[in-house]
Amino acid sequence: MAHSTLLDEGSPVESAAHPLHSWIHDAAHLLPSQGPITVFVHHNTLHAFEDQGFYEGVAAGKRVFGCEPFLSEDSYRQKLTEGRIRIADLESVLLETLQDEADSLIATLGTRFSLRLAMLQFPFHSQTDAELNWLLAETDVLTRFRSEVDSLSRDRLMQDTRRWLLRACEENCLDALLDQLNLPANVRQQLNCHQISQWSESQWEANTLTLMWEIIRTRISSVDQKVWCDTDESGSDMLARRHREVLLQQSGVDTDELVHDVLIRFCSTFLDQGFASWKLPEKEQGMFVSFLTLYATPWSSPTRWLARLQQECEQLLARQVTPEQSIRESLEQLAIPPHLQQDFLTASLLALRGWAGMIWQMETSAEWAPHPAASGSLTEFLALRLLLDRHALRWVDEQECGGTGSLEQLWEQTPQRMHVEVTDPSHHLAFEIFQLAQVRGWEPSALTALNNEQWTVLVKEVRAFPRLQRQQVYHQAFERRFRNQALDAIAVHATRRRERNAELQKHRPAKLAARPVFQLITCIDDREESFRRHIEEIDPEGETLGVAGFFGVAMYYRGAADAHYTPLCPVNIKPVHFVNEEPLYSLELASRRRAEARRRLGRARHQAHVGTRTFLGGLLTGLLGSLAAFPLVARILFPRTTARIRSLFGEIVSPPATQLRIERIAEQPGRRHDELGYSLDEMVTIVEGTLRAMGLTSKWSRVIAFCGHGSSSVNNPHESAYNCGACSGSRGGPNARAFAQMANDFRVRMRLIQNGLEIPEDTFFIGGYHNTCNDSVQFFDLERLPPTHRPDFERMVAVINEARLRNAHERCRRFESADLSISPADALRHVETRSEDLSQVRPEYNHATNSLCFVGRREWSRGLFLDRRAFLTSYDPAQDDEESSILARILSAVIPVCAGINLEYYFSTVDTEGYGCGSKLPHNITSLLGVMTGAASDLRPGLSAQMVEIHEPLRILFVVETTPAAMERIMKD
Repeated sequence: MAHSTLLDEGSPVESAAHPLHSWIHDAAHLLPSQGPITVFVHHNTLHAFEDQGFYEGVAAGKRVFGCEPFLSEDSYRQKLTEGRIRIADLESVLLETLQDEADSLIATLGTRFSLRLAMLQFPFHSQTDAELNWLLAETDVLTRFRSEVDSLSRDRLMQDTRRWLLRACEENCLDALLDQLNLPANVRQQLNCHQISQWSESQWEANTLTLMWEIIRTRISSVDQKVWCDTDESGSDMLARRHREVLLQQSGVDTDELVHDVLIRFCSTFLDQGFASWKLPEKEQGMFVSFLTLYATPWSSPTRWLARLQQECEQLLARQVTPEQSIRESLEQLAIPPHLQQDFLTASLLALRGWAGMIWQMETSAEWAPHPAASGSLTEFLALRLLLDRHALRWVDEQECGGTGSLEQLWEQTPQRMHVEVTDPSHHLAFEIFQLAQVRGWEPSALTALNNEQWTVLVKEVRAFPRLQRQQVYHQAFERRFRNQALDAIAVHATRRRERNAELQKHRPAKLAARPVFQLITCIDDREESFRRHIEEIDPEGETLGVAGFFGVAMYYRGAADAHYTPLCPVNIKPVHFVNEEPLYSLELASRRRAEARRRLGRARHQAHVGTRTFLGGLLTGLLGSLAAFPLVARILFPRTTARIRSLFGEIVSPPATQLRIERIAEQPGRRHDELGYSLDEMVTIVEGTLRAMGLTSKWSRVIAFCGHGSSSVNNPHESAYNCGACSGSRGGPNARAFAQMANDFRVRMRLIQNGLEIPEDTFFIGGYHNTCNDSVQFFDLERLPPTHRPDFERMVAVINEARLRNAHERCRRFESADLSISPADALRHVETRSEDLSQVRPEYNHATNSLCFVGRREWSRGLFLDRRAFLTSYDPAQDDEESSILARILSAVIPVCAGINLEYYFSTVDTEGYGCGSKLPHNITSLLGVMTGAASDLRPGLSAQMVEIHEPLRILFVVETTPAAMERIMKD
């Protein structure tokens, strides 16, 4: 049967007009957009809701995925205690949110503003019914005031209650008052005039609280249930009913576990990128046919619930059913009404969204991968999912629930068979208001005086400010505090810089006009902020600039030791150029010998790995495997020494001296030998565009280094996530090397002169690479450096080496394993060790704490301590045109990269298990695609707990040096 991705127009089941493909495409938009883990690209986790405002989008994410949109209230209150949020910030946000309603009086108990501020300041714990009953019965919540209630407020409440009850005794109306309050008998027994006069202070405290609780509980129960009914702040809002929920509640058997066990194993093999031991049958025919062929063979379904699968697979193959037809047949057998079918299919895909998302990415956005998925694979996955769902549902209904196995009856009986546990939310609401009454100082007498209408108003107000809204206000206050601090610091620093420059212009004008002794251009990455700052502090005559780390060189790149091309550009750019790293012509023979040695070693390692999975291999592993403990222990106890030894052996097969094939011979770019590289016109465009974007059009130094960045560590599945975001999760060294080679081409320079951009003849460009994990820096093609420029280069290298020490020392503040009194030299050794330590789950903290992005001249931020939190993009508005075209190009690259990084860190922090991938410790790499938790689970996109543990989830603040009109024009365009 041929692989099909189109509807069969002649089929009675399908028609070309059926919206199945559009349904699947819409559902795919909700799936994770993270591709293979080897090229980890930071992205907006909630990209499906980008058309909505932030707070509407995160709320939609909670409804669909059941994940938290903000930090917990306790986390925000901890920041309130630490000063990261101030009461003034909460007040400002509340006033801005409530506006004219802030002063509205709520049942004579205070304003709406004061009520909500109290609900924010103090933790009002919510519990289950059992927990609340235990609290009331076994703890002192009804006998001791909350710790937040100060002594003056406590004494005032007790004195008011004392006067209130004693007055009732004097007027002989205590019994009437108790009748009015409708108190329980056990409480009334304690309230008689003889006992009241003899109460101690502790008894007055306990009885004041008891009265307060009983009054609130009794009066709330009389409020209309429509007012105090619970708001739904539970998990995912099911897009459609699924049969699985019914059977799970009735039998405790989760049909998804049965189905996922089969799907995970099959998908991991089908999408495998070269590591699987066995090949699936008919894989080239697509996922659907391959699965049917595999499970149509005898003894392919050993589990009982799949007993009927072989027969159905045979029938589907014989009938040549397409995936689309299979989906329609499954919907019919599952008895899903037409108006619910789209939501049902969406919910079915989201049930295993990690794998479904990977299939979609491999189908649509992984043309560079060794084994991309064929078009239509997600449709085929859905067809298989529904096929397995049907078999699992029938088996569980028959075996565990005593049903008939009729899926139609199961769907029709869903409302009747679903048991919804009914709770009394008024009890929980009463406890919440009871806690609020203590911190607000509401006397029992005042609560008693409220009429039913006022109680209704109070209950409505409390219910109108649920947990999600409180978290939102806290988050707005958190961002407000950071924003004000950051902008204040920038404003003060800018004023100081202007005053200093004015002083220099007056007394030492030559210093301002002087040529920098060197210029270092790095990526805008926040980890380069501290590196640049230290370089400028060590040698103030040097200059650093920042630009997106692909340096305008968008390409598919294949290194001399690489088997496949990798995209090196932002994710929103599709490169069309291919660049190879090749050995020097005189070393081609040696390179071929080493390449053959690498292939043989690779095949030997793979065969050894496969051999351990055989019976004989397993036996030998058990006998001789202990020998592997020696290098393993060495890599843990002596990581730096072991790394040096491995590097020495690696040099035997590593490529010799290389060069980049930059200039293209053919007219059009492609993969063929003569199609590699760029034309002269394209090189001129790249060099001019990048230099003008940074504002580097004058005051050239003799040596200009373009330094890409990346990260290297061992035993780290997410290593790609530590690399350059502007290079799609790869290392930016090749881009810097390519740019330097282009900029040094005299033909490019002559063309630039014609375009009004003259680079001095004595200016030489060098490409480099900064490893942000071990803080090493290397430079490429130094044999081309003129002897006259070597002193300038050596001065720059000396500054960089000192900056490495200081940068490592600054980074070690955040590592618990590094002593606070560590010296710079020891700090550098420490970070080098972390990058080679097999047991290290935190080789570096990557983009953790990122929160700022500057787009403007360096003088804004030079000398300002930004704590490795800021992306720094160089831009000179004085050199831009009236349309701000340079700024528009900069932002088109900077915003997707920085916002993607920031939002992925945000969501992985607020819900590490839901949006992130949990702890690294139980992760296992599967199919060279991603990580699973344990031996088998859904694929876990997102960031690990170790990567975000010090991150503060703040949306990134962009500070752009331009006019409001220019910014508005760019945003509209």
